[in-house]
Parts: sequence; structure tokens; C-alpha cells
Amino acid sequence: MTIYFYKVWEPYGCFSNFSPHGIEIRGTYWSTVEHYYQAQKFVGSVDAVIIPLISAAQTPEQAAALGRCSTRKVRCDWDVVKTEVMKEAVLKKFLTHAEIRETLLTTGDNLLVENSPNDYFWGCGANKTGENYLGKILMSVREEIRSLFCRYQ
Repeated sequence: MTIYFYKVWEPYGCFSNFSPHGIEIRGTYWSTVEHYYQAQKFVGSVDAVIIPLISAAQTPEQAAALGRCSTRKVRCDWDVVKTEVMKEAVLKKFLTHAEIRETLLTTGDNLLVENSPNDYFWGCGANKTGENYLGKILMSVREEIRSLFCRYQ
């Protein structure tokens, strides 16, 4: 079975990076995974001054808009590190919040797919031919959590 997710108010909406599940990474609190991810684009870049604005954004939509501004320069290694940045944040989210960790674990071995009609990298895109990297990360995190919690049971 395939489990599709996209909007936070839909079933499995907690899998979205826009879900209201804050994380703390390296001593900084981020309201959502989206806030963290968008800010990481600018670490060490000439436009790093945007990071506190992204962090303070009232919504994940605002954080995303700030991070997607085409006039800013992202860090030079962004294409190389972006999937690892996402995995770190997603793992932290599910380790931090027990209720959504349980939701993730109850998906068993089902395929998880971000049903974004516009995103062919993180999601499946409108015609379901996208890379689905967010779904792949969630499935990887699911396996990692299973192995972590099996050790202590």
C-alpha cells in the first residue's frame, strides 16, 4: 500500500515539513522542519543575515517564502548537503515528538509519498514521476527509529 501525504490537516499531515512540531538542533529552536531547512540554505553564505528572519517567521509558509527568494545566494554546497540537512531535521522531529513517531511507526513497510503536485524533487509531482526524496527520508527515518527503539525494549 502507498500512503500519500501533503497538507498538514490531511491524514498523515504530521509527515509534512509544515506540521507544527518544533525541533532543537545545535542549541537553536526551530518552529518547524521547514523553518530549519530554509535557514540552512544560507549558512556560511553572503546572505546568512536572512537566517534570523527565517527563524522568526510566524508560519512555515513565510519561512519557505523567505528561503525561496531567488535574489539571495544559497551556500555553495547546498545541492550536495540538502538531503542530509532534511534527514537530520526529520529524524530530530520524530525523535522529539512521541505521538507522531508512533504514527510513523504504524505505517509499517508501506511506501510513503509526498503528494506535492509542484515538487518533483521532494515529492512525486503532478504526474507521480517525481523523486519523492521526502518520502524516502521518512522511510529511512522509520527504519532508523525502529532499530533505535528495538535496542531498548
